[in-house]
Amino acid sequence: MAITAEQVTLLTDVTAASSSPSLKVESIQPWGDHRMKVRIDCESGQECMPFFVAVRCAQQLAAEPGTAAMNHSPAATAPARIDPKSILMHAGAPATLFLEGGRVHIRLAVVCLENGALGQTIKVSSKDHRQTYVGKVVDGEVLRASL
Repeated sequence: MAITAEQVTLLTDVTAASSSPSLKVESIQPWGDHRMKVRIDCESGQECMPFFVAVRCAQQLAAEPGTAAMNHSPAATAPARIDPKSILMHAGAPATLFLEGGRVHIRLAVVCLENGALGQTIKVSSKDHRQTYVGKVVDGEVLRASL
C-alpha cells in the first residue's frame, strides 16, 4: 500500500537512539472510517520502543492500480455520524482527561481514538496505548469522566 507522510499521524511522542532508524510494520488493523492503526517497531529493538500511528486511507488508493483496496463497511467500523462542522476533538489528537470521583481528581494526557463533538462520549487512550478510557467532550482539548 502506498501512503504519503500527510496520511500518517503519530499517536505518541516517539524517540529513537539514532536520527534515522530502520523501521518495520508489526501489525495493521482497521480503525474507524477510512483509517488504519499501524504498530511500528525499529528493526533493531535497541533503537526505539514500538509505537502506533494512524494512517488515513485516501479513497483514491483503492482505485489506483498497484495498491491494495481497503474494504471498510461503514456500518461495521464507524459509530453514528456527526456533523463534521461540530467536531471539536479529532482521532489521533492529544487531549487531557479529567477523572473525578469523591475526593480523587486525576488529570491524564491522552490520545483521542475517535472524533467527538461537544457533549459526546468518545474513546481515548493513554499515550502508551496501554489503557483506554471513555470521556465526555468538554471542549477542543478536555474530556471529563467519573471514577
